[in-house]
Amino acid sequence: MILLPHTQSILLKKLMIRVGGACLVLFAATTLTFVTLHLAPGDPVTAILGGSANPTPETIQEIRAEYGLDQPLMVQYALHLWHVLSGHLGSSFSQHMPVKDVLWQQAPPTLKLMLSSLALAWGFAVLSVTLSARKPVFDSVFSSLETFFAGLPQFWIGIILLWLFAYQLGLLPPAGTHGFSSLILPSLSLAIPLGGFLAQVMRETFKTTLDQPFVLTARARGLSDNAVRFRHVLRHALLPGVSLSTWAIGALVGNAVAVEFIFSRQGLGRQLFLAVSMHDMPLVTGIILFISVIYVLASFLADTLYVIIDPRIQEARA
Repeated sequence: MILLPHTQSILLKKLMIRVGGACLVLFAATTLTFVTLHLAPGDPVTAILGGSANPTPETIQEIRAEYGLDQPLMVQYALHLWHVLSGHLGSSFSQHMPVKDVLWQQAPPTLKLMLSSLALAWGFAVLSVTLSARKPVFDSVFSSLETFFAGLPQFWIGIILLWLFAYQLGLLPPAGTHGFSSLILPSLSLAIPLGGFLAQVMRETFKTTLDQPFVLTARARGLSDNAVRFRHVLRHALLPGVSLSTWAIGALVGNAVAVEFIFSRQGLGRQLFLAVSMHDMPLVTGIILFISVIYVLASFLADTLYVIIDPRIQEARA
């Protein structure tokens, strides 16, 4: 397929805007991380020394000079930006190992948790809305359940699931990171509120789409109610949920902090909490940048899915 010069220029312009926006997000994340950690109480020297008791003033001064902590704030900020731009994230103060190695170890469990939670949330939302919208009794019951689930705190759900399925029934492991069974309860803890929220957003669009002329045409062709809902109406109801999923990626990482602690899982959420409490600047920066990159990629994916779900969006933008 050969693109016309005008179309090529439009696509190039859109790509440049997206890349510029991604760079801005990463710059903002790097700057906010630096400022926040410098405003937070605590001394990174304590983390570097591993909590050793009563270090001498000479030792403290040597550590500050070695890591550039004795430099003016703007100099530290410039060095911070340079290290990020050059891809040199340094070593973790608290874990005494390269930040890249920490990310390599801790990112996979969190990514598995995020993807499984997002998949479960979407499954719940799609089935709840598609099978109940505009149906007597079911519509109001499922809508109420969605509102109830959306308002539940993730940590509270995690504690209830842990108590019921791990300690009372003994069906699933209470802690750990290895194996599919250890992923079920943490994923449900994150997926239940998110699924309720996605369903709430999709339900109104689904109801509106049911009144469109093409739905009446599909019914006139003899399609069953479920066939009309899944093959014709659902596509249009997915768009608000796809847009919301970009925000959900960031929210899942934040909520994963409590869930990973409750279920004693490895992961970036748990490591981020510990790194912030230890004033571990390199590790906090590495995790925040990793999360920002995931968010940017999710935004690109959402735009792509928009066009796949409804090609008219691309035509309107062009």
